[in-house]
Amino acid sequence: MDAAASGGSTEGFWQSFTSTPETKGPPFSTRYAVKVADNKFLSLPIRTLPDGQHAVASLIINQASFAVLEGLSEAMAELARAFNAQVVIGLPTLGLALAPLVAKHLGFSNFIALGYSRKFWYREELSVPVSSITTPDQDKRLYLDPNLIPRLRGRRALLVDDVVARGTTMRAAQQLLTAVPFDLVGAVVAMTQTSAWRKSQSHLDLKTVFASPAFERRADGWWPTEI
Repeated sequence: MDAAASGGSTEGFWQSFTSTPETKGPPFSTRYAVKVADNKFLSLPIRTLPDGQHAVASLIINQASFAVLEGLSEAMAELARAFNAQVVIGLPTLGLALAPLVAKHLGFSNFIALGYSRKFWYREELSVPVSSITTPDQDKRLYLDPNLIPRLRGRRALLVDDVVARGTTMRAAQQLLTAVPFDLVGAVVAMTQTSAWRKSQSHLDLKTVFASPAFERRADGWWPTEI
């Protein structure tokens, strides 16, 4: 098992696309290739979960090259066109790397950024508690800047994030935005990670560039499974 699979250095990942997948399987060893577009594949590192017997494919978009960031945002924008949205809402943290690019590809002049940092002019009623799979022990709140309400009110809006795993951040965003009258038309993400998110987002029209499974350890390597 190499450093990527054990949670170490992933410097070589997310830097370029390949014209053919770099891996075949199952079983898989240290990487899992996903299709982004025709003749465009991206290798993701397989990260072992704390139990040592399961793993997931990882995408850390703020460590990706500009070429990969641009390629993913273009693919997301193509999916987003079907929603005929009027504004893009970016989810923190890493969704904010993709949301402005998706909005730009759709021809918008700006977007709406939700955040975890409370500015002094924010209002508590425009916030909700949230947890994430990568920071489960942190007490965080999701905020909407009240100055952005006019940008959202009465419009067709699309949620944009990098990865959906359990769907907790996506669910929190929907709860937060009930304070503003608008039309949520759907969501677009770069990657869905396992299918656990479907339990909380069965009502939401969510499109993804690619899906990645969970993996379980067997004697010959990692095999796709569900956890």
